[in-house]
Amino acid sequence: MLLPSLTVLTQSRIRALLTLLMIWLGLLCGAALFMPTQWAGALHLESLHQKLGFLLGLGLIVSISYFASLLLYVITAKLLQTVQFTQQGKKISAKLAILDAAERALLREFFLQSTNKLTLPQNEACVEALVRSYVLECVGNEQHYAIQASTADYKISAKARSQLTRQLLRLPAGNPSEDEMQQLIKARPAFVTSAMTPRKNAA
Repeated sequence: MLLPSLTVLTQSRIRALLTLLMIWLGLLCGAALFMPTQWAGALHLESLHQKLGFLLGLGLIVSISYFASLLLYVITAKLLQTVQFTQQGKKISAKLAILDAAERALLREFFLQSTNKLTLPQNEACVEALVRSYVLECVGNEQHYAIQASTADYKISAKARSQLTRQLLRLPAGNPSEDEMQQLIKARPAFVTSAMTPRKNAA
């Protein structure tokens, strides 16, 4: 895990140094090219335009091109992020409209336990389906075991949570009666309670 972090840090430093270099290149080339004649004469730089005029112009073009490409990259990344968020929202809405009993019971468990995070088996079919549709998000704490299924901590994504209602989860309005509570307990996924118990066979 340390190697990717070092790579990202190195790339960030190189990018920062390159940006700083382009700033200075643009400033120096622009100042040399567009300096008033009086100033150039006072600094004895008249011959600079004649000998290095092409290189100064090329340096200015390179600097401008770099920042233009950087701006284009930022705009493109923002547009792609917007498209991705829109697609995720559509997938979430589509999934919540066709929840099966196991998926609904799993989402209901977050509210029954009054928690934002649950430890769940990663290879459970309903967990995988909700993750693929961006309803659930893995927040880490992955545990791998030699015998039992691997687990991780999950939370309901912000977009999905904003669309969840008591009616959608089939939760009773207000405080549930004893019979309603018993029905909710019977419908709880068995893997939820098993994933919450301590496991000693870590691989």
